[in-house]
This record gives sequence, C-alpha cells and structure tokens, in this order.
Amino acid sequence: MQQLPPAKQLASKPAGSEKIASQQSRWLEFVVTEADAGKIVQDILTGPMGISRRMIQKLTRRKAILINNKPAFLKRAVKAGDTVKAKIRFEEAESLAAEAMSLDIIFEDEDLLILNKPPGIPVHPTEAGQTGTLSNGVAHHLQQQNLAAKVRPVHRLDQNTSGVIVFAKNQYAHQHLDNQLRNRELKREYLAVVRGNISEDNRSIDLPIGRRPNHPTKRMVTPKGEPAVTHLEVLERLDGSTVVLLRLETGRTHQIRVHLSHIGHPLWGDRLYGSENKALIKRQALHALRLSLTHPRSRKSLVFQAPVPEDIDKLIGSLKSS
Repeated sequence: MQQLPPAKQLASKPAGSEKIASQQSRWLEFVVTEADAGKIVQDILTGPMGISRRMIQKLTRRKAILINNKPAFLKRAVKAGDTVKAKIRFEEAESLAAEAMSLDIIFEDEDLLILNKPPGIPVHPTEAGQTGTLSNGVAHHLQQQNLAAKVRPVHRLDQNTSGVIVFAKNQYAHQHLDNQLRNRELKREYLAVVRGNISEDNRSIDLPIGRRPNHPTKRMVTPKGEPAVTHLEVLERLDGSTVVLLRLETGRTHQIRVHLSHIGHPLWGDRLYGSENKALIKRQALHALRLSLTHPRSRKSLVFQAPVPEDIDKLIGSLKSS
C-alpha cells in the first residue's frame, strides 16, 4: 500500500487532571494591543477572542466577563495593556450515564479530547437510558477529572467505523469547532477498502444524498437529497479491490458508504450497502484516518491520526495474497 504521510506527533498520553481542572483553564484571556485600543469590550470578545454573541449573553448574565479582574461593561472602551477575561467553563449537568470504559486517547487538553474510536460502539445514545456508547465513556472520563461538563461530540462516526473523533470539553471549544465543521475548515480523511478496481487515480463524487423511502436508516443518492461531496484518491489497486483515501467536503449520514456503493464500489464488509463478507472482515472497511483542525484557544493548526486497525490491515493482506 502507498505510504501514508505521517501526522504531526502531538501527545502520547492525556494531560493531567490538575492541568485540565485548573482555574486558569476556566478563563479565556486577551491582552489588548495598540491596534485594538479604543474598541469596546464587546468588540474584543467577538473579535480577537472569538466568542459568539449568544455566548456573550450567557456570560453577561453570569457576570463572567472581567477587565483587569473587575466586572466589565460591554460598552466600555479598552486601552492597550488591559486584560479582558471571559469564563468559558462552568459546572453543567450531564444527563448521560457515566460508564467506566477504556478510551484510546490520542490527545487531550483543557479544551479538546481526541479519541481513536474502536469499531462496534455507537458515538452517542439514540434512545433514552441507552448505555455502552462512546459518550457514556467520555462522561465517566470527565467525571474522573472532577469536571462537571456536558459531553460534546463535534462530529459523528457510524457505529462500525473506527478512527479519529473529537469531543469539545466546553461550550467555547464546541462553538469554534462546529464553525470549522460548517465552514469546511475541519478536515476529515478516511481510509477504505472497496470492491472492484477504480480506474481513476483521483475522483470527486458530487451527488446529493437523502433518506431511502420505507427504510429506517438507509440513505441513497437522490436529486431531492442534501448536497454531498466526497473526494477520492487511489492508494493501491489489488486483485479486484482498491484501497482508497477519502476526503469529506460535506458530512451527510453514511456519505462515504452511499457514494461508493452508488458508483459500483461498495466498501468491503458493508452489509447495508451491498458488500457483506464476514469471512474477511466483520464490518465495513472504513477508518477515520486523519483529522485536521485549528485549536480554539491557541489558534494553532493541529493534525491527529489514528493507526490503521488490525482488521482492515488483515483484510488488505488477505486481498494481496488471494
């Protein structure tokens, strides 16, 4: 298989709970520059601090906006050297049941929790009282850090899709990452093994996706659906199969699975979309390989990668030797 470009090495273990629960991490700070002098506090909050107006309303009600450690009025003018602070972490009630679970943590700090999701586990409950989801495990993880916080997955992965997934640990981080997702700035790349040989080295699939009538979960390509764009790059051609790298421009339910099935190259092991083969792999051969984002607090560009799981690696090996 073509060598995959390595992701930036970020962290081998989660940050300590002392750092995550520190008072400093509860506050977002900005020191006013000469360029920003004369602006009002509200402009500093919505501008360089990147806080939404909706969140500012909540902070105002909670008296959680300070200037030089004193309560701030939104219309007050600032001068160079002033420190504007906004409290971005509060105690929140979480209705999800906390459940002890082994989490494969790729990276963690006071704002982000990046996990390598195993196949076979849903990201979040789909009915009241459901347990055994990744979100239940995250709720327990936050509880162990003495953080009374809501569980905030930024995006979703199908139950049987493995790989990188990001949770925001406060409302401010979630707001920023959700905006990146909506603006197509949060980049997601997937590794997949499909049936048949794809002739083009690169291909874009721009086909709308909607619900399939009379089926509770299945989706289909339909002119009445929502816009959906998937970019495909061939990594390796095997005997009757292809290993591909996929980049999502949109994030419709089952998007990759529907698009690839529609063009005649369903994922290996995808029972729902026409390619079941339990002898070689017991789930769809789809792995969220890499995720790129801008950190909501530091504004640094970060890349996270999850290693190719054993079952997909074995599938590729089997197809090579067949």
